[in-house]
Amino acid sequence: MSNQIRIAILDMYDGEPNQGMRCIIDIINRLNQIVSFQVFDVRGKCEFPNIEKFDIYISTGGPGNPLEGDGKWDAKYYNFIDELSKWNEENKIKKHVLFICHSFQMACNHFGLAKITKRKSTSFGVMTMHKTEEGTNDPIFDGLQNPFFAIDSRDYQVVQPKLSVFKKKGAEILSLEKIRNHRGDYERAIMAVRFSQYFVGTQFHPEADAMSFIANMKNKEKREKIIAMKGRTKFRNMLEDLLDEDKIFKTNETIIPNFLRIAINDLMQHKKALSN
Repeated sequence: MSNQIRIAILDMYDGEPNQGMRCIIDIINRLNQIVSFQVFDVRGKCEFPNIEKFDIYISTGGPGNPLEGDGKWDAKYYNFIDELSKWNEENKIKKHVLFICHSFQMACNHFGLAKITKRKSTSFGVMTMHKTEEGTNDPIFDGLQNPFFAIDSRDYQVVQPKLSVFKKKGAEILSLEKIRNHRGDYERAIMAVRFSQYFVGTQFHPEADAMSFIANMKNKEKREKIIAMKGRTKFRNMLEDLLDEDKIFKTNETIIPNFLRIAINDLMQHKKALSN
């Protein structure tokens, strides 16, 4: 166990059970011979890992306004991000972090990269994600076409990037939402960012699988809400997209596994170098 790489999952679901957590754990368990993990209830219990005891961090999605907290867990969360950044500046063995959805929005705000605004309507379902030039060359997206497909579920968005801050911090925009030609007044939201060599985040849910989405559809209230939002035709199309092996299944099999592979390889190389 001591030789295993340790993953901390920062649970941002506000104490609520969520299919996204099951999906993340399912992906990590594919590597259970070389990694172990522990879940920390950030918003429910203000739990945080000891950064000296974990190598890789996955910060999940969650409900609510990313600009609001109770003044305790959110302040501690931002301090924790700063501690990880400082660690990477001072140590040869780095900490790798993946920010998902709510966490991604909080990270973009914390690093001052863009503006966080409320959408005019909820974005929910299977959506196309368009790689930027930087995203095309980023190993996190290796194996995905351009555009690729992912589950989107958000009431807020990251827009109006401060390009001077991106340049200063060495951050890059990796993907954008679909072009909405019929709504020319709407700015395309940022869907993925490389914050640094070791920090990366996605607005969409790379962990999502068809089973988790369909499980939500068993709830009649949720199902009717989505049909009311999208209409029956789009709802049926969405279900077809879920079963397409080149869409959600492909993203689930690619992004988080890529993140873990990159992180594990980096950690093993540096640990081997230091032991020689």
